[in-house]
Amino acid sequence: MAQAGRIKVIGGIVLCVAIMIGVRLYYLQVMRSDDYRSQADRQYVRHGTGLFDRGSIYFSPRKGEPISAATLKSGYTITINPRQIEHPEDVVNGLTGIVDIGEGALIAVMANPTAPSREVDKRVSEEDRTRVAALRLKGVDIVSERWRDYPAGVSAANVLGFVGYGEDDRTLSGRYGLERYYESVLSRDSSNLYVNFFAQIFSNAANFIIGGNAEGDIVTTIEPSVQIELERKLAGVVKSWNSDVTGGIIMDPKTGQIFAMAATPSFDPNDFSKAKDSSVYGNPLVDRVYEMGSIIKPFGIAAALDAGAITARTTYDDTGTMVVNGSRISNYDGKARGTVDMQAVLNQSLNIGMAFITKRLGNDALKEYFLSFGFGEETGVDLPGEVRGLVSNLGKPRDLEHITASYGQGIALTPIATVRALSALGNGGYLPEPHIVKEVRYATGQNKIMAYDGTKNRVLKPETSEEITRMLVRVVDEALLGGSVKQTNYSIAAKTGTAQMANPAGGGYYQDRYLHSFFGYFPAYEPRFIVFLYTVYPKGASYASHTLTQPFIDLTKFLINYYEVPPDR
Repeated sequence: MAQAGRIKVIGGIVLCVAIMIGVRLYYLQVMRSDDYRSQADRQYVRHGTGLFDRGSIYFSPRKGEPISAATLKSGYTITINPRQIEHPEDVVNGLTGIVDIGEGALIAVMANPTAPSREVDKRVSEEDRTRVAALRLKGVDIVSERWRDYPAGVSAANVLGFVGYGEDDRTLSGRYGLERYYESVLSRDSSNLYVNFFAQIFSNAANFIIGGNAEGDIVTTIEPSVQIELERKLAGVVKSWNSDVTGGIIMDPKTGQIFAMAATPSFDPNDFSKAKDSSVYGNPLVDRVYEMGSIIKPFGIAAALDAGAITARTTYDDTGTMVVNGSRISNYDGKARGTVDMQAVLNQSLNIGMAFITKRLGNDALKEYFLSFGFGEETGVDLPGEVRGLVSNLGKPRDLEHITASYGQGIALTPIATVRALSALGNGGYLPEPHIVKEVRYATGQNKIMAYDGTKNRVLKPETSEEITRMLVRVVDEALLGGSVKQTNYSIAAKTGTAQMANPAGGGYYQDRYLHSFFGYFPAYEPRFIVFLYTVYPKGASYASHTLTQPFIDLTKFLINYYEVPPDR
């Protein structure tokens, strides 16, 4: 029995090793076949230069398999070694019309016979490589190369980032966006391509079997059609109002899955060096803060509802203006409304109403609620460069700073932190975890589904979420552009914001520059989407209702049709 047992153990080990070798062979011969084919090609060109290698990034269409957002393209570089040129006129005659430089430049390259080799064309096609090879010109070399390619061009550029050289000007790596954030997953050790084949079979076997290898591809939550539609609407805002910066986010308010994120001006990651200003490489939805204006009012109202300081039917005497700590605050038009309720505060966006609510709630409670909404922290979104909100005014003892914060002035938030907090108004009271990547596909063949918990951080009671949602639906049905954008078959909760812009040079605020913001979620009581839009310093429009309402409604209709969302009323 003992001998039979040993035979079974040995047989089991042999079987496991055979399976491991078989899987590894499949991985090397099928999954990495392109790498080894490229290595074989290099036997006929210049030696010693590792081919660029990097993992891929994918978009996730609503239906079908993921599609490429960032991948590799292959081609060739043509070089000339003047020290080996015997007949310069043959080189000029042969290469003119094929390479990307003219006759005069070719002559200049060969003018100094002691000069080192020089590239005369890059990213040459297979057809042109064949033409150059057929010339059999001594001193003209063909080198295989691969480079990063972004098939969608400018689409989602601020999310994807690009690959470029670092400070040492020798190493290619992710410079912005997902390319940088997931550098450890996407980067490749090019030396791995030149290891003995059978050594590859047995090397790092444990890592291969258990998935310890960090190299892989990433699959994003970005839906390409939704992304393109968002970008189209943002471009329309810029065209109509000549704004400095315009951006938007479309997200699932329950899960934090980001379907689209865009900002303009942007850049083409395939040719990023042509951008006039390198500041466009960043992502203003993550790495910049803004005073958001009246879209912050629902937070103050929700906090007071949640604490029991008010109800939707609570009334107050709106005087139009008031003096707080020696400073005058007023409604946007300075006019008094008399006795009005909390719904009117939202419908008419009344600053004096927010002062009343803040006094009812108390400064300490307002601060506690606003911090619980994540106003002063990072969201943890998987993009580089995220900054915290500026909320130091909430720590001051005066009433003035708390009242102005309640209507979105004196505190500044990133758009991504804003949309996360706004999601809690409609999703039952939770802060979701915004994210761009949903899956990592490791080079070992194993996949990792990213885990996000949208219900671990409750900031409002469920009944508060339902009540503030009901109030925001009435804003759309009754007040937004006079109720003209109400949707008969769908409930939509939304609010606009118009904020004075701070003057960094002279202090205080510009009198003629504003930031417009807009958010909305739908279907309101079981929201599948939250849409956030903003535009900085639009020209010729006073209020966000004029600049952003129609783009929001257009996006809402698009999403309802594209995702076949059933009516909820």
